[in-house]
Amino acid sequence: MTRPRRTAAVPAVCLLVSLPLAGQDAAPRPPVAAVRPHAFDFHGTRLTDPYAWLKDKKSPAVVQYLDAENAYREAVTKRLQPFADALYAEMLSHVKQTDLGVPVRDNGYWYYHRTEEGKSYRVFCRRKGSMDAPEEVLLDVNALAAGHKFFSAEPAGVSDDGRLYAYLTDTSGYREYHLSVKDLGTGKLVEDKLAVVRGVAWAPDNRTLFYVTEDAAKRPYRLYRHTLGEPRGKDVLVYEETDTLFTLIIDRTRDKKYLIAMSESSDTSEQRVLAADTPAGAFRVLAPRRAGVEYAADHRDGVFHIGTNAGGAVNFKWVTCPVANTDPVAWAEFEPYRPAVYTTGVDVFRDFAVVSEREGGVPQLRVVHFDRKAGNRVPFAEPSYYAALGPNPEFAADAVLYYYTSLVTPLSVYACDAATRAVRLVKRTEIPGGFDPANYVTERIEATAPDGVKAPVSLVSRLGTPLDGTAPLLLYGYGSYGAPSDPSFRANVLPLLDRGGVFAIAHVRGSSDLGRQWYLDGKLLKKKNTFTDFIACADHLVARRYTRRDRLAIEGASAGGLLIGAVLNRRPDLCKAALLGVPFLDVINTMLDDSIPLTAQEYLEWGDPRKPAEGRYMLGYSPYDNLKKAAYPAILVTTSLNDSQVPFHEPAKYVAKLRTLKTDTNPLLLRCDMHAGHGGASGRYEALRERAGDLAFLLDQIGLKP
Repeated sequence: MTRPRRTAAVPAVCLLVSLPLAGQDAAPRPPVAAVRPHAFDFHGTRLTDPYAWLKDKKSPAVVQYLDAENAYREAVTKRLQPFADALYAEMLSHVKQTDLGVPVRDNGYWYYHRTEEGKSYRVFCRRKGSMDAPEEVLLDVNALAAGHKFFSAEPAGVSDDGRLYAYLTDTSGYREYHLSVKDLGTGKLVEDKLAVVRGVAWAPDNRTLFYVTEDAAKRPYRLYRHTLGEPRGKDVLVYEETDTLFTLIIDRTRDKKYLIAMSESSDTSEQRVLAADTPAGAFRVLAPRRAGVEYAADHRDGVFHIGTNAGGAVNFKWVTCPVANTDPVAWAEFEPYRPAVYTTGVDVFRDFAVVSEREGGVPQLRVVHFDRKAGNRVPFAEPSYYAALGPNPEFAADAVLYYYTSLVTPLSVYACDAATRAVRLVKRTEIPGGFDPANYVTERIEATAPDGVKAPVSLVSRLGTPLDGTAPLLLYGYGSYGAPSDPSFRANVLPLLDRGGVFAIAHVRGSSDLGRQWYLDGKLLKKKNTFTDFIACADHLVARRYTRRDRLAIEGASAGGLLIGAVLNRRPDLCKAALLGVPFLDVINTMLDDSIPLTAQEYLEWGDPRKPAEGRYMLGYSPYDNLKKAAYPAILVTTSLNDSQVPFHEPAKYVAKLRTLKTDTNPLLLRCDMHAGHGGASGRYEALRERAGDLAFLLDQIGLKP
C-alpha cells in the first residue's frame, strides 16, 4: 500500500477561532470545524485525524493552543498548589543536595562528580593519584547552563594521555548533542561544538576522534574520523549504515585494543572492528549480520568474548573466537548454554569476567576467573532487588564496582574483590529527612493474566499500612523494548508511603523481567499481552484488598504511556486516576511517518503498519485511534515541545480528541513543557517541582491530602 500523503499545513488564521484566552477556566477546544481533517484508508478502515494540524510546532496557533492547555491546567490545579509545594519540600528534604559521587579510577586519575546545594547541575572533576590530591574541575555544568532554559551535558571520554576531555551539550531538549573538546592543561577548547553527534571514541594517538552523526530522522548512521585541529570538512567518512532498521554506535574495548562500530536493530547485530593503534586503517566485519542473530563482543589477549543468541540460544550464551578467525563457525562456547538463565552481558577484565544474568526474574552478577573458569555469584541479601555492574573502566582492575538497590534500600555502590570475593560498601545514597528503611516493608505477589500466565507485582508500603482495601495505591508499568522494571528505590514515592499509601510495579510482558522470552511475548503481534498483564495486576491488587478501585492510580511514561493509554481504552473503569508521561499514543500515524525519529527502527518492536496483518493488529490497540465515548478516570498527560522521542503532538492530539468523547466530569489535563525534551526539565530542582505537581494531582484524586 502506498503511504498516504500528509495534508498541507493549514494557515494559522484558520486555527484561531476557538482557542480560549489564557487563564480561562473552560477546557481548550481545538477548532476542528475550521480544519480539513487528515483522512486515509488503512487496510479496509477509513481513518480520520481531525487534529493533524497540531503537528506543526512552528505554527503560532499550535503554540497558542498549548499555552491555553497549560493555562487551563494551572487554573484547574490552582487549589492544589499548596499541596504541590508541600510535596516538593518533602521530596527535597530527602535529597542530600551537596553530595559526592563514587570516585572511579582510570589511568592514574580518580574521576567523580559532585553536586552543590542550590545548584541544579553536576560538576565533573578528577584528582590525580588519590582523592587527597588537588581537585581539577573538568566540566561545571552549572556555568555552561547559565542563560539556558534547558541544558544537558555529559562527558564523552578523556584521551589516553589524560590531557583532552570530550563532552556533549544540548540546549534544546531535542537530543542535539554538540561535541566539544577541552585541553585540560590550558582550559581552552580545542574543538567547540564540532558536530551534532550520538557517540564518540578516542584513538590512542590522542589526536584522532571517531564520532557518529544522525540522519534527518535522528538515526545514528555515519561514522567519521576526525583529526583534532583540522576543519570538519576534512573529516573522513569511515562507514555509513544504509539499512534504516539499524542504528550505529562507536565504542572501544575495555582493554583499549580495539575500536568497535556496532550496527544494531531490534533483533540483529553486526560489528566492525579496528585495531585502535591504527586509526587510519579499515574496519573489518567481525561477523556478518544474520536476521535475528544478536551479538556483542569484547576483547582480551587476542580473543573476542561474545554474548550472543546464535544457534537458538534465546537467553544468550557466552562464546569466544580468536581475533584471526571471527567467522561464526569458529565460535566456541566458553561455558555451556543455560536455557533458564538470561545472560544480559559479559564484561571482560584482565584476569576475570563479570557475567550479568537474570534467573527467575532476579538479576545476578557472576565473577568468572579465566585461570580456572570457575564462577561465583555475588551474594545479595534481599529476595527482590536490582543489581548491575557499575562503571569499571580499568582493564587490569582487581575489584569491580556494582550497583544495588531495592524498594527499601537506597542506591548503593559496592566493591567486590574478584580474588577473595569480599564485598565492601563504598557508598549508599543518603536519604535525609528522617528516612529509616526499617519503617517500610516490601513483597512480591503474582497476578494471573487471561492466558494463564503469572505476572509478578512488586509492592512497598509503610509498616502498619492497613491492607483492607482502604489504602491508596499507585501502580507503575512500562513493558517495552525488553527494558526491565526492577524494584529499585524511589525517594519520590515516600510522600505516598508516609501518608498510608502503597506503591507497586507491574512486571508485565514486553519487559525482560523474567527473561528474554518475557520480552518476545510482549512485542509485535503479541503486544496486547502487555496490556492484559497490567489489567490483571490492577484487578488482582483490588481483589486482594491492597486497594479499592476508587483509590487506585496508574502511571507509565513514554512506551509506558502507550501502555496506560491502551489500558484506559480497554478498561476505563480500572482506576480513579492516571498519569501518562510523554506518552507514545498515536501509533498508526507515527509509525506510517518514517521521517519521525525512531519510526523505521521500531518496525521490529511494534510492527510495520504498511503490512496488513501488523497494521490491523496495531490499530487494535493504538490509544489515539481507540478512544471512545465512555466515562474515563481523571487523567494528566505530560509532554515537551522539543521531545524527539515522542513528538509533543501525540499527547496534544490525544487530549483534544478525548475531550470530545469523554462522558464524565473528571479532569483531563495536559502539561506541556515549552522548553524541554523527552526527559522533561533539565535542572534537578525544576524536575522535582514538576514531579511534585504531578504527584499532587494523583494523590488528591485517590483521596490523599496535605
